[in-house]
Amino acid sequence: MTEPLSPGEQRLAQLAEPEKEVAAGTRSLVVGPYLTRRRRFSAGSDQPEGADNPRPPEARLDEATGLAGAIDLHIVDSIMAPLAAPRPATYIGSGKVEELAGLIRAEDIGLVVMDCALSPVQQRNLEKAWGAKVIDRTGLILEIFGRRARTKEGTLQVELAHLSYQKGRLVRSWTHLERQRGGFGFLGGPGETQIEADRRMIQERMTRIERELETVVKTRSLHRASRRRVPYPIVALVGYTNAGKSTLFNRLTAADVLAENMLFATLDPTSRAIDLPHGEKAILSDTVGFISELPTMLVAAFRATLEDVIEADILLHVRDVSHGETEAQADDVALVLRELGIDPDDTRRIVEVWNKADLLSPDDRQRLDTTSHRTSEEGRPILISALTGEGLPDLLTAIEEHLATGRSSYEVDIAPEDGQGFAWLHENTEILDRRTTETGHSILQVRLVAGKEPRFLNRFPQAKVL
Repeated sequence: MTEPLSPGEQRLAQLAEPEKEVAAGTRSLVVGPYLTRRRRFSAGSDQPEGADNPRPPEARLDEATGLAGAIDLHIVDSIMAPLAAPRPATYIGSGKVEELAGLIRAEDIGLVVMDCALSPVQQRNLEKAWGAKVIDRTGLILEIFGRRARTKEGTLQVELAHLSYQKGRLVRSWTHLERQRGGFGFLGGPGETQIEADRRMIQERMTRIERELETVVKTRSLHRASRRRVPYPIVALVGYTNAGKSTLFNRLTAADVLAENMLFATLDPTSRAIDLPHGEKAILSDTVGFISELPTMLVAAFRATLEDVIEADILLHVRDVSHGETEAQADDVALVLRELGIDPDDTRRIVEVWNKADLLSPDDRQRLDTTSHRTSEEGRPILISALTGEGLPDLLTAIEEHLATGRSSYEVDIAPEDGQGFAWLHENTEILDRRTTETGHSILQVRLVAGKEPRFLNRFPQAKVL
């Protein structure tokens, strides 16, 4: 029988788990307050200073609606609210606030999703004006992550991100307490006292979580070190959310990771072994998807999980080429990779995978084929369909070729009675070619796995370098 939580623990749980405040099926309105005013251009740039997200407003609103649908909200309507500049008090203009207030009352809407970053004051003022709960883009993504986390590690990372978000927004929780100066030397009223108490509780909990996540990082480092001793190369899937990474992961590994047409269907990382064409094994890792304007607190909180991406030998950048905003999505992924210290233009390490070929029209296929042949052989994208399996042999070959960069190849003469030699080569090298001589000897062309060369040369000193 579990012990009841203390009042402080109950308060901390309330602050750390705001996703419980938004029930599935809540009647919701999605608002896209996108900037439209042309801004002056800086010298030597073709982009206006402080330019807003370059995507079309319609595409951005569709994505925000998809995010809201990912936590099973009942979307009553989605509306764009163009504005020349954000207002300090409510982000959007007072006229639009009043217009939306009428709609919210008429449709009995309980939640408004603002596809932007709101300050605590803006969020509080909008809630007062509309009589409904308001969350911004960061809050919405945190809601999704909170519902998707399944492992202890994922739950800790989500809680850390929630607490970081809530720490700066405590003013919303205590507006019912008076703010007048108190007596007896106190600098603030009970509201200030409670906010400071909440802030201390949050910081203490964040410190504890960070310590626990340090243990996670160490554990993952030990796992990676043990894999290197095997050693198996690591291949990590990265890409925009809903690009088809989990479907590809399941197809290559025969796993059953959740793969749905849903934003952020995958949150907790999963790793499985895959076989490459010439017999080498690799570890394939499925990771959380990226998204435009991904909250920095999530990148920081999920650093332990994303270490698999940072340490991977090969990154498969999976793109949904059937999506109208595939180029913009690729730019967003590149931005997050740079935040992780990875060069997105490193074609020796990153393989671009163009997924969802089954959704392309013949004209689109021809256009993509033309585009892909403009790049160098090393950096050429691989067109696949994770759903149907089209192009997967080419993808596995590309992975193998990238992993083989810089590895030595040898020709070995094996006598017919040397069964142990055959077994050693099959277990520790990639067999590229084999032919049999008239005397029964086998001439094998092999490529060495990393770290095996000293043992190989000791076992086969007469091998010839290719």
